[in-house]
This record gives sequence, structure tokens and C-alpha cells, in this order.
Amino acid sequence: MAQLNMVSAVNRALDEALRQDDRVVLLGQDIGKDEGVFRVTADLLKRYGEKRVIDTPLAEGAIVGGAIGMALYGLIPVAEMQFSGFFYQAFHQVEQHVSRFRNRTRGRFGMGMVIRMPYGGGIRAIEHHSESREAYYAHTPGIQMVIPSGPRNARALLLESIFNPDPVIFFEPKEIYRKFKEEVPDEPERMPIGKARVAREGSALTLISYGAMIRPTLEAAEELAETDGVSAEVVDLLTVSPMDTETITASVEKTGRAVVIHEGPRTCGIGAEVVARIVENSLMHLQAPIRRVTGFDVQFPYFARERAYLPNADRITHAARDVLAF
Repeated sequence: MAQLNMVSAVNRALDEALRQDDRVVLLGQDIGKDEGVFRVTADLLKRYGEKRVIDTPLAEGAIVGGAIGMALYGLIPVAEMQFSGFFYQAFHQVEQHVSRFRNRTRGRFGMGMVIRMPYGGGIRAIEHHSESREAYYAHTPGIQMVIPSGPRNARALLLESIFNPDPVIFFEPKEIYRKFKEEVPDEPERMPIGKARVAREGSALTLISYGAMIRPTLEAAEELAETDGVSAEVVDLLTVSPMDTETITASVEKTGRAVVIHEGPRTCGIGAEVVARIVENSLMHLQAPIRRVTGFDVQFPYFARERAYLPNADRITHAARDVLAF
């Protein structure tokens, strides 16, 4: 095994996919010679050439539109957006074509493609560089929405996404691109889309999150254990669409209490969907109202106020104690 950060793990997944299947093609702005704004595509142009690692113009609609044509032709395109905040120029391509082709053609044509993009706050960036708008894509039928939380599952989920027959939006939480390392197996590894993981076992309370927010959630669980003697279970969604209702339900029915954490705005966020599924499936097991710890219903603030916006371990711990005290 190797100790890798998320950038290196995603790079490894792309390298393995390109090596494994000649149909895999990467495309995006500055991904070739400049190796991507975060250097995720480092060395791939040198290894595979400009016909498989394609620098594109600064035109998100054209990047996704080109990827659609490639997928229909039988290639497996992996398109990169420099930041998720720039992707709205291509949203029409996703809503009107990427998400609909299998249904439109009654299954004659799939849309095996991945659209990768860094998302979320935590790096003191400027406007349009820090938002968490995953709910847009999770709400779009025909799209799978994957959000890893660490290097190992990023590598495994990206490989699975690339060889999945249906389209995947792959959000990479850039706050943790280089924040920590994990052991990543030398051999290619995949994880199923649509399956959550229990990141920490517990019995008194369930904390549900994903992406970069798993780190403060685990910190909160550790604080509750050390200070309050409370055993908190942490569920890492990994895929927000399709969502793993079974794992959520099993955990909440075991603990009887839940707090949901995400950095996107509160209203109509992924947390609201999680709460709805808990109520629909496990209402009679609940011993307290469910709490949400989220970003606020405002535009993501500039870097001087960034930390005041993002959920942290203190906010999560406070919410958990309220639920436990009910």
C-alpha cells in the first residue's frame, strides 16, 4: 500500500482507467500541459498523449457537449470542470441530454461518462469557487451523484464511476485534496455506487454526513466519547444519489437519534432528503427530533468569514447534545 492524499489517489484512478481501457478519454481546460489547476492530471499527457488527454477551450458547455458525443460514439469520457461554480454554463447539457439519453432512446444508448469537479469551501477562495450545490444534481433524474470523503474511497469510487454504464457527477471536496493521507492499495480497487459506509460504530446517536464534512463529524464523535461518554455512530453517505436508505435506516433504528451534517445551504439541501427518509422509514424508532447542522441560506462568504459559515466539530457537538438531552 502507498500513503496518498486525495489528489494523488484521483490521479491514480485516472491513470489506471486510461491504462485499462483504450476507450477512456480525459478532457477539460488545462488538464494536459498544465496538468490541471490542482495538478490532478499530473503526468497523464506524457503517458497517454494528446488524443486521450485533451486540452479544451474555456467553454464548459462545449466540454460536456463533446463528452456527450464521445459517449454516444462508444468512448468513455471523463470531463473535468476547473471548479463546480463554473459548471452552470453546461447545466443545460446535463439536464437536457446527459440525464435523458437512456430514457429518450428507450435504452438503446447509454451515457457512460463522468464529470469531475472540485467543490466546497475551506481553501479561502473567491466567489464562484467554494459553493456546495450537490442538491441540483441529486434532484436531476438519470444522474448519479458521488462525493468521496478521503483518498482511498475517492480512488475506488472514481474507478467504479468511470466504468459505470450511466452518467456520474463526481464532486471532489477540494478542502481535503491535500489535507491528509491514507493507505491506498497498490492493486486497483472499486467501491459500489449507492452504498454508504459506517465510518465509526456507535450506539447512542447517528451522525450522517459526506465529503469534507466527515472530518469534523468524526472529530465531534470523538469529543462526545471523551467528554460525555456518548457512543456516536458516523455514517458517510459517499453517494447522495442514489442514496443508501438501508444503511441510514439501520443506523437510526439502532441509536434512536440523528444529526445530519453538510456544508451546502440548509433549505432543500441533502440533509432535508436524509431527514425525510428517516421519518418515512424509522419514525417510530426516534427518541428525539432530528437536527441539521449545515451551511446557511446565504451566498458562500468571502474568505474572512468562511470559517463562520462552514459546519465544524463544535456546532455538531452542540446539536448532538441537544438531541441527546431531549
